[in-house]
Amino acid sequence: MEPAENLESTAGLLQRVRGGDARARERLLARYLPALRRWAHGRLPARARELADTDDLVQVTLIRALDHLGDFEPQRPGSFLAWLRRILLNALRDEIRRTVRRPRREPLDDALPDPGPSVVERAIGSESLERYETALSGLSDDQQEAVILRIEMGLTHEQVAEAMGKPSANAARMVVVRALARLAEAMDEHRT
Repeated sequence: MEPAENLESTAGLLQRVRGGDARARERLLARYLPALRRWAHGRLPARARELADTDDLVQVTLIRALDHLGDFEPQRPGSFLAWLRRILLNALRDEIRRTVRRPRREPLDDALPDPGPSVVERAIGSESLERYETALSGLSDDQQEAVILRIEMGLTHEQVAEAMGKPSANAARMVVVRALARLAEAMDEHRT
């Protein structure tokens, strides 16, 4: 890729994708695929992993996003990534609902993946995960985006600054720190 293509804004890519540019669509998908995979990893509970996995959820997310690209209106830098996260979260919820309606199947082989809690649930516990999701939804859009980009998607402060339109990595770091402090307070408020 040429350096100018690397610097092309998401808004510019979106405009070209809407115009039917297949190369712009591929660049847009390549730009957000790693972040979506990082965010989706470990989110699907074990009981829902029988027929779907992380890559399936990411693929469903990207297909839904492309199908409804005409409905998306960018509000600010980073809003496309937030929109993709919402679509991914909805795909995750749909898969969990589908699993609940389907009778539980018995494993055929002892070599199948662990039927226990997901990686995220093991790391912080299902109750903490619920408190986290509830507290996260109570934050402002900017705070949610900062936490998601830095913690869930593992972006550097420089990448967070770029995605959120902040002037520097240090400015992004301050937004993340403040958002995490507010998140911790909100999670503590929701503790039972």
